[in-house]
Amino acid sequence: MGKKLVMAQRRGETRALCLGVTMVVCAVISYYILGTAMLPLYQKSVWTQESTCHLIETNIRDQEELEGKKVPLYPCLWVNVSAVGRWAVLYHTEDTRDQNQQCSYIPDSLDNYQMARAKVEKVRARFHEHQVFYCFSTPQENETSVLYRRLYGPQALLFSLFWPTFLLTGGLLIIAMVKINQSLSILAAQK
Repeated sequence: MGKKLVMAQRRGETRALCLGVTMVVCAVISYYILGTAMLPLYQKSVWTQESTCHLIETNIRDQEELEGKKVPLYPCLWVNVSAVGRWAVLYHTEDTRDQNQQCSYIPDSLDNYQMARAKVEKVRARFHEHQVFYCFSTPQENETSVLYRRLYGPQALLFSLFWPTFLLTGGLLIIAMVKINQSLSILAAQK
């Protein structure tokens, strides 16, 4: 009976050690992926200065002129603000600015034109309700654009590091508990 109990205990310890080591390895892999994917984006982000923006005007753009012809595209919002003592164009995120510099806000789903237009009008109404809000600008003097929300800010970095840290801590705790249990059982067997 005692031998079966010891064998079962060893199997359980082995499984717990494997779980702890797997958790630590997954955390290390996650840290590596975050270090190569998220950290460079955070370091390249120049939108570090938090400012107060005052709304100047909003405009919904439905079409664009190409070669003298008006071509219907998707509805988007154009927002002009006053920030850091100068006129600027407000962009929703860094990606919005890269996607289309003529649009401050582009709806997520562009499949249904009417729904996209309604969403743009809703965002426009929100800007008119709250005409003073926080935005992010660059310390550069000649920059004429600001961001409403940073994608690659410190909060996003901390949020993305939470689960790998949780995995690493949990895995190390499991390994430590198994090793303490093994050393205590060896001490008990010696007495």
